[in-house]
Amino acid sequence: MSHPRFPTLVAAVEDAAKADPTLGFRFVSEEGVPGFGGAQTSEASYSYTALERASARYGGALQALGLEKGDRVALILPTNEDFVLCFFGALRAGIIPVPIYPPLGLGQLQQYLDNTRHIVAKSGARALVTSGQIKRLLGTVQESSPALEQVVAVEAIRESLEPLSPVKIEPDDVAFLQFTSGSTSRPKGVTLTHANLMANIKCIMTDGLQMKPGDVGVSWLPLYHDMGLIGFVLAPLVYRTPIVYLPPLLFLKRPVSWFQAVTRHKGSIAYAPNFAYALCVKRIRERDLEGIDLSSWRVAGCGAEPIRPETLEAFGATFGKVGFRKEALLPSYGMAESSLAISFTELFEGMKTISVDGDTLWGENTARHVAPEEAGAVRLVSCGKQFPLHEVRIFAPDDALSATPLAEDRVGEIRIKGPSVMPGYWEDAERTRETFASGWLRTGDLGFLHDEHLFICGRSKELIIVNGRNYYPQDIEWEAGHVEGVRKGNVIAFGARDPSGIERDRERVVIAFEVQEAPKGLEGADLVKEKAPLAQAVRKAVQEGMGLTLDDVIPLAPGVLPKTSSGKLQRAKTRELYEGGGLVARKTTRDADKLGLLKEAAKSQLSYFKLAVLGGNKKK
Repeated sequence: MSHPRFPTLVAAVEDAAKADPTLGFRFVSEEGVPGFGGAQTSEASYSYTALERASARYGGALQALGLEKGDRVALILPTNEDFVLCFFGALRAGIIPVPIYPPLGLGQLQQYLDNTRHIVAKSGARALVTSGQIKRLLGTVQESSPALEQVVAVEAIRESLEPLSPVKIEPDDVAFLQFTSGSTSRPKGVTLTHANLMANIKCIMTDGLQMKPGDVGVSWLPLYHDMGLIGFVLAPLVYRTPIVYLPPLLFLKRPVSWFQAVTRHKGSIAYAPNFAYALCVKRIRERDLEGIDLSSWRVAGCGAEPIRPETLEAFGATFGKVGFRKEALLPSYGMAESSLAISFTELFEGMKTISVDGDTLWGENTARHVAPEEAGAVRLVSCGKQFPLHEVRIFAPDDALSATPLAEDRVGEIRIKGPSVMPGYWEDAERTRETFASGWLRTGDLGFLHDEHLFICGRSKELIIVNGRNYYPQDIEWEAGHVEGVRKGNVIAFGARDPSGIERDRERVVIAFEVQEAPKGLEGADLVKEKAPLAQAVRKAVQEGMGLTLDDVIPLAPGVLPKTSSGKLQRAKTRELYEGGGLVARKTTRDADKLGLLKEAAKSQLSYFKLAVLGGNKKK
């Protein structure tokens, strides 16, 4: 399929009115999919023609709120249908959408509101659109954000009949702000233009996936993050690819729902992070596979977090019996600052790995190739080659001018160039300057090139240095995660100061992990004492696997480790809690402080009420 050459996303939306009326987006409700387990069904389908018409209504409603070209509107919309229509409506009005994840539960509400306040204030959003239910919790957000004039319930937007006033949109206009997930720092607003997005969409759909008529995407990915939004909303709209959307929570509760949607709609393209493939292997039982047929699935992309070869191999082996082909696996590398995609492996060739000597990798920053069975061998997954018109190079982290790219198999910082790369962070000149080195974007990721293929080792800011040797936290976590009793995928390794202040001359190596089962009511210091034998087993596994002695090992109840809205573990936040003495005492999100929640909710609603009554100069 050739690339439809639209100058902007708005031109692509407007042209959708002429699309095949049988193609479009299908939104599946959380109740389920008909024909599987007798679940209640609720589906809404929009042809691309209907999307064009409905998004015009949403855009007109946003203009009726007084929003103009260049204004920002924050979107906290829990349903995919509302999000897509409001997002496209904002684009067509020239209003810059700022996606924010909705509250995922009652736990850690204060942290959620803090994060939301930061994004709303940093973006300078004049309006925030959300559901009526969530609106009641956001009073404190409006109170602390001077630019935020109104919080609007999407239910009113849906009913609006205001016409859209056409706005001229140029390729260099800002399309939307993608705030980073904050796994390593406070969220930053990635500024993406229409030109950035159109360039990256071509990389994804033409150069990477080689889309063709008849392809169908199936996605449960959250739409407020780049993989779900750009990969499964914006790119399909440009290429007129039909997409089936599942709510993220439905997949997390019933992973087989992903397979059911692929089967029913003959899905051919789907993407997910590493953890999702592991979750399928762990949670989908033999009896769940009755009637499942994955033979239509031609691209099973994997990205957004470290990729473990064992995870994808287990997925391929487990579900080959229902038609999944391991050649469909497509490891990828990307980041918000490059719109989305940076490199894909070759199509239809499956996962490719190499084995390198761990000691040489960690001690000499060099990938020395060895046989997989050799002692100390580390397997790494290829994330493929750079896209046309884009460059990927490796530089020494201290090469401030990007003067000398490192040779093949030398580990350094991955830096990128090309039309997909953002112009900078929103209204943050200092961070923008820090992120670019003579025109190259510093990803902060460590890796190397071998035969033009990119291999990722870890994050430079998270590197742990002990006695002059570099250790990647992902490798330490991998060793610990195999210990019986440790929740896989819920382990964080980091270097930290000694909380007591006694040891100041070196970095301590710490592992915090969630246990698979915690006795009811047991948490904090009592849990640490109870699980001391498990902590000792973790120490032993890391010592034997990597020759590294841990300074501290902390067992925690399920749900305690801090995570971003996209489910990424937050090492920086965990380190901060540890050094401040608050990690062990942290409450689990599974058992939120109900009194604290009620106080915050009451405070939020009272603040909103006060603002509405006393803030006469504010728009309602």
